[in-house]
Amino acid sequence: MHKNPIVSKALNKEFLTAEEGLYLFDHLPTSELMWVANEIKKDLHPSNKITWQIDRNVNTTNACIANCKFCNFFRVPKHKDVYITDLNTYKKKIEETIKYGGDQLLLQGGHHPDLGLEFYVNLFKTLKENYPKIKLHALGPPEIAHICKIGNYSHEFVLEKLSNAGMDSMPGAGAEILSDRVRRLISKGKCTGQEWLDIMQAAHKLNITTSATMMFGHVETKEERFDHLIRIREVQEKKPKNTNGFLAFIAWPFMDDGTLLQKVKGINNTCTQDEYLKIIAISRIMLPNIRNIQTSWLTVGAETAQLTLHGGANDMGSIMIEENVVSAAGAPHRLTSNSIQKCIEDAGFVPQLRTQLYKDRVIPKMVEQKINY
Repeated sequence: MHKNPIVSKALNKEFLTAEEGLYLFDHLPTSELMWVANEIKKDLHPSNKITWQIDRNVNTTNACIANCKFCNFFRVPKHKDVYITDLNTYKKKIEETIKYGGDQLLLQGGHHPDLGLEFYVNLFKTLKENYPKIKLHALGPPEIAHICKIGNYSHEFVLEKLSNAGMDSMPGAGAEILSDRVRRLISKGKCTGQEWLDIMQAAHKLNITTSATMMFGHVETKEERFDHLIRIREVQEKKPKNTNGFLAFIAWPFMDDGTLLQKVKGINNTCTQDEYLKIIAISRIMLPNIRNIQTSWLTVGAETAQLTLHGGANDMGSIMIEENVVSAAGAPHRLTSNSIQKCIEDAGFVPQLRTQLYKDRVIPKMVEQKINY
């Protein structure tokens, strides 16, 4: 039994209150916070393996009416640079993904005012007909909410149609911070925090595996971060038995380069290495009912990501053969299948390739991706 009763509670994987979590975050040295998180991680993942993945982020469209203040990727619908990805482009990108050893597309895009349920059902069916083995980790609650709004459908109806058309799982996109005060300031055109959670709960009832996320370090308070974690934990508690619900949680800092939040509001990414280590650790501590904590090497770099593997994270995520959204706001880091494995080994762990559902994959015969830095 630890001398600190809150630490004892955390080590027993009991649910901490926001106040207890905040106390640990503010008062424990980073090394001790990481130790607590690492003990929980070792309990959930006793082996020395760290998982990683090969997939590709492909954007369905860059047209968007959500008008998020942290996004440099979107274009207003009538802009000359607007595109909707065509089938030939998907084919080229999927074949390249397979060549590089990938088994999945992460399909996301803007809230296009004209692209509703029929568009996505047809797209998923077509991709599955052409590439039945490719997994589709697709859309996110804000896009589901947008499709529902366009067609006046229920969440359940849209999710069931998309699942039947070939959507294998759903990312935790668009969570940012679930406080509506924050959302009004940074992503006014997106669904509310409660609707985000409702869509995830509906997905879990249909046995659609999802993930949860947090983009921090902009206009939110520390208290709002903890409220965010607890609301996610509560939805996970409601998932039906024998379903994954949220299979992973991923937190990353706001990337500020050239964003409206930076230019208009003067809000910059001030996340230090120490703060990121603490965020990963407290996420592991606050979310004992979510099995996997993924680190964000894309935003914080390989060295900081390696340290998080000793402080609660058990997954390095994907090499992301392609990624356009976070990169557009200044995320400069890149890894290949060889460099991500070396990164894991150099941190003292054994790399294990995985699927989206965290099942082990044997490394296939593949070509190493070349990155032009």
